[in-house]
Amino acid sequence: MSTPDEEVNFDGLVGPTHNHAGLSRGNLASHRHGGQTSRPREAALQGLEKMLALIDLGVPQGVLPPHERPHLPTLRALGFRGSDGQIVAAASRTPGLLAQVSSSSPMWTANAATVAPSADTEDSLVHFTPANLKSAFHRSLEAEQTSRALTRIFSSPQHFVHHDPLPGSWRFDDEGAANHTRLVTSSKSLHVFVYGRSAVTPSKLPQKFPARQTREASQAVARLHRLNPARTLFLQQHPGAIDEGVFHHDVISVGHESVFLCHERAFFDMNALDAIREIAPDVQVACVSESEISVADTVQSYLFNSQIVHATSGPKPGRTLIAPTECDDHPQARTVIEQWISDGVLDAATYLDVRQSMKNGGGPACLRLRVALTKDERDAVLPNCLLDRSSIATLKQWVLKHYREELEPGDLADPQLLRESQAALDELTSLLDLGSDFYPFQRS
Repeated sequence: MSTPDEEVNFDGLVGPTHNHAGLSRGNLASHRHGGQTSRPREAALQGLEKMLALIDLGVPQGVLPPHERPHLPTLRALGFRGSDGQIVAAASRTPGLLAQVSSSSPMWTANAATVAPSADTEDSLVHFTPANLKSAFHRSLEAEQTSRALTRIFSSPQHFVHHDPLPGSWRFDDEGAANHTRLVTSSKSLHVFVYGRSAVTPSKLPQKFPARQTREASQAVARLHRLNPARTLFLQQHPGAIDEGVFHHDVISVGHESVFLCHERAFFDMNALDAIREIAPDVQVACVSESEISVADTVQSYLFNSQIVHATSGPKPGRTLIAPTECDDHPQARTVIEQWISDGVLDAATYLDVRQSMKNGGGPACLRLRVALTKDERDAVLPNCLLDRSSIATLKQWVLKHYREELEPGDLADPQLLRESQAALDELTSLLDLGSDFYPFQRS
């Protein structure tokens, strides 16, 4: 098995209707900021600055486009009729509905899909399975457009295989790569799938918040991707941690190449770490104790919702943690990161401001989908969706042209916001070469 040449981070571009509606049950930051004024322009620019920072570190960077919001096809399917503006006005009179269909949650592309690189699959092709996200209504609207984006950006059948989202049911709730980690040592990979509950096997469940990912969904994705069962693990998330706000497992663990960082309450059975070591003994596991930083402080700082990247340029090349500025401001989180660097687990840390995303409960790791590609596979990716400094500058100008500085909750009912959003996305499809039929409004 050959290791892919490099991992490309595909970040989600924040959409024009970015707002704080507090829609995600179990996501404490989302609930804490629900109803506050949002800043869509600032949010999108922060996301682009993050992408630029990774480019400057020598990390290949791609982009996934925002979805059409408000999602008029859903409103029409729910019986609303008339012009676009009339539909939005009518939906605004149903409590909470317009916020649901206007959510900019597709920006968190860690939930967009699960990806398996060609080095790990039986057929030596890159496999994509979009997440069905059935545990929350506003996120369940994403799968169809995510599928369209992935098949358009990764279109070559000689390199890429696209699966449908898993059948939508309580048994196969799938939240994507936020509950999946790929580790690589000595040219061998280990895929770690983490689930909150099993639909068929009795297990301890959280008492306060939902366990979103199922074991059965993770197993189905592994089968679809034709992964080696001997190098695939299915581990249960700690139900108590879920009740403290660890709604996805990337809030309490992060791994990259031969490094895996986690909290001691990451897994229900802490023998899980021994299982990782048994299959991949070269993996360097660093487990943080509750005395070093509590689960509550982990959730508040999003310490583990950072990314680990391999920097090839910048002030200090090597394994670099991309952490939110909240970690720099949090004494315990900062101490843990400094200890990782002192111990040689990491070489450096970079702190980035993604506060608008963080207010909705998504840190640096939520904003990106890891896609490991060989050179030939990367050459087959839609070129305009691979970014450099010039294309980042172009996207910044696009944001400044189209995005509002602020959005109040009531602004979602403004028909002018709908027109502004459609104009922005129409121009974006040209910038990224996605085609003039990419969004539903372009096809109607």
